[in-house]
Amino acid sequence: MAEVPVYVLAGIIVLVILILFWLLPIPLWLSAKFANVHVSLLQLVFMRFRRVPPSIIVNALVTATKAGIPVQRDLLEAHYLAGGNLSKVIRALISADKANIELDFRAATAIDLAGRDVFEAVQLSVNPKVIECPAVTAVAKDGIQLITKARVTVRANIKQLVGGAGEETILARVGEGIVTSIGSAASHKSVMENPDTISKVVLAKGLDSGTAFEILSIDIADIDIGKNIGASLQMDQANADKNIAQARAEERRAMAIALEQEMKAKAQEARAKVIEAEAQIPIAIAEAFKNGQLGIMDYYKMQNIQADTSMRDNIAKNPGDKK
Repeated sequence: MAEVPVYVLAGIIVLVILILFWLLPIPLWLSAKFANVHVSLLQLVFMRFRRVPPSIIVNALVTATKAGIPVQRDLLEAHYLAGGNLSKVIRALISADKANIELDFRAATAIDLAGRDVFEAVQLSVNPKVIECPAVTAVAKDGIQLITKARVTVRANIKQLVGGAGEETILARVGEGIVTSIGSAASHKSVMENPDTISKVVLAKGLDSGTAFEILSIDIADIDIGKNIGASLQMDQANADKNIAQARAEERRAMAIALEQEMKAKAQEARAKVIEAEAQIPIAIAEAFKNGQLGIMDYYKMQNIQADTSMRDNIAKNPGDKK
């Protein structure tokens, strides 16, 4: 057999050593031992086969142990495999312990897996957050519009972080409470004189129920006077009433014009019948002459009577002609 070159043997030896160091993370095991964290070298090897980075688990165990937080290796691995962030969970547990906030490992991992930043939630429990509410417009009973800006101070409610509503719900409920408070006020002046009444009414409603926050205070930052909605509504109503009255008057005028046109048509029809009847008179006279029912003298008398009647009518119409 041909002898294997020395450099090939050296390469194989180096490769075997690297594989052993990868499978047997001795430095990581030693650091755990020095930190009084009980984890066997065999468990570190098994972590690699379970696709769990041993460094993440060991670092989390060391950090928690040094802070006096009891955690179990199996639970850390399970949380990592579930897609959780071990670093934030451990930091949140330490921060909650230092701030005397009740938070166990199970609750912290549930909050983390729910998609919320558990460390930020603990920080928010220690340091309350101020939420700027957008301007809320409401109208008092006297019809004056008020534009209100409020600041809501909240802190995280650890027990409600999983399944609790967020900031949007808080803002919506605060806006609703402000509208209700201003709308029930008899005058806008009373609201501007005592803006704290809005805060009292809103806080009394328990707006943080079912949310991930606890409302500490609601402060009215600014109140501005808007439009006179009552007067605008009255003006709009008056204009509407005027338009209705004009429409009805126009309807009556149209009916009167239609009636007038109808009467004129009837009068023209009557005149046409009179003219038609008068046209029959000469025919009737001629027929009377023909039948001997009317003599020539009778006809002249009738003409004289008509002439006399026409003269009297003219005198009656023009009295000045008598002279």
